[in-house]
Amino acid sequence: MTAVNDAVAAPRPRGGIAQSIGDSLVVARRNLIRMSRIPEMVIFGLIQPIMFVVLFSFVFGGSMTIGGTTDPVVYREFLMAGIFAQTVTFATAGAGAGIADDMHKGLIDRFRSLPMARGAVLTGRTLADLVQTALTVVVLAIVALLVGWRIHEGVPKALAAFALLLLLGYAFSWIGALIGLSVRTPEAATSGGLIWLFPVTFISIAFVDSAQMASWLQPIAEWNPFSATVQACRVLFGNPGVSTSDAWPMVHPVWASITWSVLIIVVFRTLAVRKYRSATV
Repeated sequence: MTAVNDAVAAPRPRGGIAQSIGDSLVVARRNLIRMSRIPEMVIFGLIQPIMFVVLFSFVFGGSMTIGGTTDPVVYREFLMAGIFAQTVTFATAGAGAGIADDMHKGLIDRFRSLPMARGAVLTGRTLADLVQTALTVVVLAIVALLVGWRIHEGVPKALAAFALLLLLGYAFSWIGALIGLSVRTPEAATSGGLIWLFPVTFISIAFVDSAQMASWLQPIAEWNPFSATVQACRVLFGNPGVSTSDAWPMVHPVWASITWSVLIIVVFRTLAVRKYRSATV
């Protein structure tokens, strides 16, 4: 009878995928609680993209030619897809710094000593960062509406555009995770995260049409994963300035955006988890 009761009371072993999902959600919850207790992290994350919207809209709005016009309202609508994409990708630096901070404090070593899925720590962290990024995008969209940005293709397509943005942000967060595991301090992770983000975001169609760039820069900008998502968002939002380039990512931006994001996730998640298994402080 005792053996039967023990068998009933004992928890059923979970499979690898089930354990990984459960552990990832636990870690994500831990990081979200931590973020809620440090509200300045969220506040500062909101201020920067709002400043970009205001500065680019009102400082450069009347000097950029979009679709043959220098109307600042047209430029604001052109600009917002790029600002949205820049916001979700710049969150990568914070993700890398957070992981580097956990490494520096020895928290990663404590996680590695627990009976949990190896990739759960990083997956949970990136999921928590995704939630914070989504909150930032919501606030940014409200500010964009206030300065004159509008969607013209309906709510379902707009939601699809935001989904592509969050997918890109999640993909880039794995690059940040790898950087955070590869450096010794949070400061180095922040610097390392921004060094590559600036050329990725500015050598793109986010702020100007690729046709206005030097001829050798045009293919780089058009095949940039960041540009694919920006182009897809302009198409789905119905905003002006959609690139007329015949490069495949510009002709099929939605598929290009999904393909790039999934490829980045697969490659950099694999590298980050491998680095996590062998990392030492």
